[in-house]
Amino acid sequence: MGIISWIVLGLLAGVIAKILLPGRDPGGLIGTTLIGIAGAFIGGWISSRWLDRPITRDFYDGATWVSAIGGALVLLIAYRLLFGHSRSR
Repeated sequence: MGIISWIVLGLLAGVIAKILLPGRDPGGLIGTTLIGIAGAFIGGWISSRWLDRPITRDFYDGATWVSAIGGALVLLIAYRLLFGHSRSR
């Protein structure tokens, strides 16, 4: 897959992660989109590096989608923990 495919995959992974974790994000739509793109790259890298699941050249591979969405979810949770508003307000 090329870099444009990873960006599109990241955009879609960010949307899916946002649907799975609803609520207000400190960064809004743009922040969530960038987190999705970064999550797709990180999820794909982790999948190929440590899980012995090489990324295929097929855009419709299920494992690629799961790793991208998983990476976006992890980054979204970390982003909310680090930069979210405190509940004491």
